[in-house]
Amino acid sequence: MLKNIFKVIGTLLLVLFTLIVACNFTISNTTEDKTYSDINTIPTNRVGLILGTSSRTTDGSSNPYYTHRIDAAITLYQAGKIKFILVSGDNETIYYNEPNTIKKDLVKAGIPEHVIFLDYAGFRTLDSMVRAKFIFRLDKVTVISQKFHNERAIYIAQQKGLNAIGFNAEDLSTTQGFKVQLREYFARVKVFIDILLNTQPKFYGDSIEIK
Repeated sequence: MLKNIFKVIGTLLLVLFTLIVACNFTISNTTEDKTYSDINTIPTNRVGLILGTSSRTTDGSSNPYYTHRIDAAITLYQAGKIKFILVSGDNETIYYNEPNTIKKDLVKAGIPEHVIFLDYAGFRTLDSMVRAKFIFRLDKVTVISQKFHNERAIYIAQQKGLNAIGFNAEDLSTTQGFKVQLREYFARVKVFIDILLNTQPKFYGDSIEIK
């Protein structure tokens, strides 16, 4: 009896591992030529989309993922690779507002306020990409995040008919970013579950033109 239980558990773990590897490979392979780390080689797009994250870690210190995304957006804008910036993030409570925080830091760095647009309903990467297509009416966009996140966002965009490329913000080492990178493997499995179930954003709303 016990032997059979271990056999079932072992089979389930093998299936889970195979699923994780397959989903990760599919997303990385499909988006292989869609992300850029060199500002000189990335094509120009009218709009850059920053995917939100908290400016602080759980211990209250500065979040390097956040800082590097801000720096990447500034680099793109100053190099003339984008004309507008769409900030998509979580604003689920009055005490937590990723888009406003990002906007303040962009303006502080010299980005004109009138070129920054905010999507307050970017609760998940899926929401951000679908809303960029159907609420902000974008046909093309440059996603701004770390490479692993860009790949997932671009894959989702492709499934929704949005032509996306990514500018890779500086990443953390495997040791520093272990928890985030581990979570990414499971997030990639969730992408395929969402596609299978045709999961929709939490909110849609009226169209907003970026101009």
